[in-house]
Amino acid sequence: MLYFSLLHFSELLQPQWYVENGGILLIMFIVFAETGLFAGFFLPGDSLLFVTGVYSNKLIHDILPNQDNYSGLMIVILLITFSGIAGNMFGYYFGKKSGTKLYNKKDTLFFKHKYLENTKLYFEKHGNITIFIARFIPFVRTFAPIVAGIVVMNFNKFMFYNIFGCLIWSVSLISSGYFLNDYLLTHYDIDVSSHLGYIVLAIVLLTTIPFLFKINQAGLNTSALKNWIKNWNKS
Repeated sequence: MLYFSLLHFSELLQPQWYVENGGILLIMFIVFAETGLFAGFFLPGDSLLFVTGVYSNKLIHDILPNQDNYSGLMIVILLITFSGIAGNMFGYYFGKKSGTKLYNKKDTLFFKHKYLENTKLYFEKHGNITIFIARFIPFVRTFAPIVAGIVVMNFNKFMFYNIFGCLIWSVSLISSGYFLNDYLLTHYDIDVSSHLGYIVLAIVLLTTIPFLFKINQAGLNTSALKNWIKNWNKS
């Protein structure tokens, strides 16, 4: 019983599963959840968009059978972009609403207002590029809009980089899947959908390893840890 439960959960990490079992509407929801809900950090993001590009014709023809391939691709990109923007907006408003409780919270061992203020100063200086870059980094894109809401980042700036970042993210990954599959089919009679396991694994490694490397560096940075303990003792 446990084996089948784990097997079922593992299927949720496979982008093809969403294409085969839910179509474009389920993919839109996954993009929304992965970019706006705390629970969505484990869901496939970059690899899902690439696979969506590979299957874009099928996804659109299932709901709009009279669309040509390029029109279908554009519709898919617009739908996914909309879902990503909406997900970030939801995360921002969730953070903004919950952030009021943090500002009224008393200092504890693990929470101090100065940390919140430092985060707010960081977003005032670097929030624009953070919201844009976070879109391309697994895990980070789930939490960045929530943190932006907590520290009440300027909403107009947030929305500009939210829209711009999501558009570039959607166009680059979905188009890569579509045009790579089209090129290989046309010139070499190779169907990318038959080799998605290897391609998805490569995408996951390319997007996750740099993030894990940075986390590992932060974990090994003992001087930073000593400074944190020193500052905490002074407070």
